[in-house]
Amino acid sequence: MVLYDSIQNKSQKGFVMSIKEYFKFEERKTSYFTETLAGFTTFLTMAYIIILNPSVLSQTGMDFNGVFFATIIATIVGCLFMGIFANYPIAIAPGLAMNAYFSFVVVISMGIPWQEALGAVFISALIFLILSLTSFRQAVINAIPASMKEGISAGIGLFISFVGLQSAHIIVASPATLVTLGNFTDPVTYMSLIGLFISIILVVNNVRGALFLGMIITSILSFLFGYISLPDTIFSTPELGNTFMQMDIMGAISHNLYTIIFTFFIVTLFDTTGTMLGIAKQAGLMKNDTFPNVKSALLADSIASLVGSIFGTSPTSAYVESGSGVASGGRTGFVNVIIALLFLLMLFTAPIAKVLSIVPAVTAPALIIVGFYMMSSLSRINWDDMQEAFPAFLIFLMMPLSYSITDAVGIGIISYCLIKIFSGKIKQVHPLLYVFMLLFIIQFVVLSN
Repeated sequence: MVLYDSIQNKSQKGFVMSIKEYFKFEERKTSYFTETLAGFTTFLTMAYIIILNPSVLSQTGMDFNGVFFATIIATIVGCLFMGIFANYPIAIAPGLAMNAYFSFVVVISMGIPWQEALGAVFISALIFLILSLTSFRQAVINAIPASMKEGISAGIGLFISFVGLQSAHIIVASPATLVTLGNFTDPVTYMSLIGLFISIILVVNNVRGALFLGMIITSILSFLFGYISLPDTIFSTPELGNTFMQMDIMGAISHNLYTIIFTFFIVTLFDTTGTMLGIAKQAGLMKNDTFPNVKSALLADSIASLVGSIFGTSPTSAYVESGSGVASGGRTGFVNVIIALLFLLMLFTAPIAKVLSIVPAVTAPALIIVGFYMMSSLSRINWDDMQEAFPAFLIFLMMPLSYSITDAVGIGIISYCLIKIFSGKIKQVHPLLYVFMLLFIIQFVVLSN
């Protein structure tokens, strides 16, 4: 018995040591406790997506339970791949910008069936997966001017906040001015304002998991005021729903959804790459201004998007909330393993998530605040250089006004190229950008007719 216990202890110690060596704990000066704490911290800051993603996508007619399941599965796959193969503490989950574009622009505004929209997500993820293995990925990133990348990021933020304000009935339609302020005596409006105030107070006081905690507190208040009824059961067996394997790839191809595919690809590429670089710098993992193991990191996102489209959700992205885990000391992919395990436990909480998702006061504040976070990119635009700043301004302005990320990016690219051409600076524009300009001109002039 003593011999058996000795062998078992050595085996356990060997397993623990192998994990520490695999994730390079000593090299990155971290520990099990620190990495586990960082995993819990990042999970809390991004857990809002469990409620928010199904809430947004279910407005297209998609099954809530199916999207809920897909959201968690895509997150688990992305986090595990990022953690185990890239060894970075960068979480992957369905992106808030892309689910808004998927739902409110592609499906609701353009009238494209959600099955075809999922097909477009699948194709863009497949392209992203292939290009992540080549140098073309870097060429695409280099083709888009830095000012326009910042404009895209800020524009998406403004668009998300606009959607949140509409959902909260703070901004409503007006036949005279298109939009106007809502009625503050409307329960949806004043409860959303209360939820927004609570979340902002938590954020400015640096409370961990502020958005998620704000949603929970707002939910409790909504229940006390009689706006939420508890479900019959809080926990349930996970359900695939009716979204699994419903992506219509041939439909997306036959209906010429290439601009939508292009938008999914471009926005995911810039958003993911920018976030990964930022978090890697914060964690001190950059070497000579290069991103080690970048292919594995990008593959994590593309594989997660591919899996997500199969199960029924919009594209995934690297989460800026990963910075909270890094700030807590997280330095390795073990952080992502912890995040994946916590999301796995959430698979059984669909009933309570569904109840919370249908209350705008619970979800709208998070949309507004996340949009605010994305505004910081405007400070990185050189506003004294009109050739660079004006196309970025058009992108930022046109996204919420046209209710289309695709059209705004297209207008920005066309204006940038034309300004450079008529300024005698043709060679300053990457050849790929001229290709994109021609594609968008075809889209606006030929295909729209």
